[in-house]
Amino acid sequence: MLKGNVPILATAFDEQGAVDLASIEKLVVFLLEQGIDGLALFGNASEGYALTSKEKAAIFRTVKALTGDLPLVAAAGGGSSQAAVEDIQRIQAMGANVAMVNPPSVVKPGPEEIYRFYSDICRQCDIDIMIQDAPLMTGVNIPVPTLVRLCETLAQIRYIKVEQPPTTLKISQLKTALGERAGLFGGLNAGFLYEELARGIIGTMPACEFPDVINAILQAWTRDRDEARALFYRYLPFLRYGVQPGIGVAVHKEILYRSGLFATRTVRDPAKTLDETTRKELCEITDRLPLAILERAR
Repeated sequence: MLKGNVPILATAFDEQGAVDLASIEKLVVFLLEQGIDGLALFGNASEGYALTSKEKAAIFRTVKALTGDLPLVAAAGGGSSQAAVEDIQRIQAMGANVAMVNPPSVVKPGPEEIYRFYSDICRQCDIDIMIQDAPLMTGVNIPVPTLVRLCETLAQIRYIKVEQPPTTLKISQLKTALGERAGLFGGLNAGFLYEELARGIIGTMPACEFPDVINAILQAWTRDRDEARALFYRYLPFLRYGVQPGIGVAVHKEILYRSGLFATRTVRDPAKTLDETTRKELCEITDRLPLAILERAR
């Protein structure tokens, strides 16, 4: 079963805006050296919304060649079940182990439409499904009773990534209702990781530039919760800084560029770049924290 530290892989672009596979390879090697439990592609922090199908296929091939048997989660979906099935079948054919699927968001579905959407997917696709419950991104709220019904009636739905604030309350409600029936993952850049662990998550899916931090917190959690709490609070300003709407991707790219893993800071529209004041604030935070990704550049 998927669990633990499953970061979202960032996408590197060159100065002309094309996908930079060489930089992505460097990042994947770094993540494997740090030790991760899985890797997620094409999520929000991957700028998956801005990638073409051909670019996604090239990235997936590059990652798969390096990761071997490491579990790979790939975001897939669409504005209808027909579009979503085609996208999910595509990433399954490439070799994904889990499809992370948002509900349709252009036309906002209600609970029954959401249920039919995931039912159609499970009927036509043979891959484990992770529901991404991310209303800040989609504008779609999936009520707890709907999530419970989906997990209880559709065996392929194995995981829920809970990103509806307050995540802690929803995680507790889902854990009470589902027990071990579905694995609950945290998101939102691990900004509530300590509290989410206390509520019953089995893993987290943050950005990819601080795998050492997530590993340290997860390992401490099993032996000394005071140590885990202290680590989490030490890094919380950094985690918080990377989840800001509009600039979160640029924050991640800044760290990856400063580390030397990415050749540029380039983000793809409509993501915003960092202004110099914001860049300085980020440096003031990271200069006071040990981060493996930056230690390699010093």
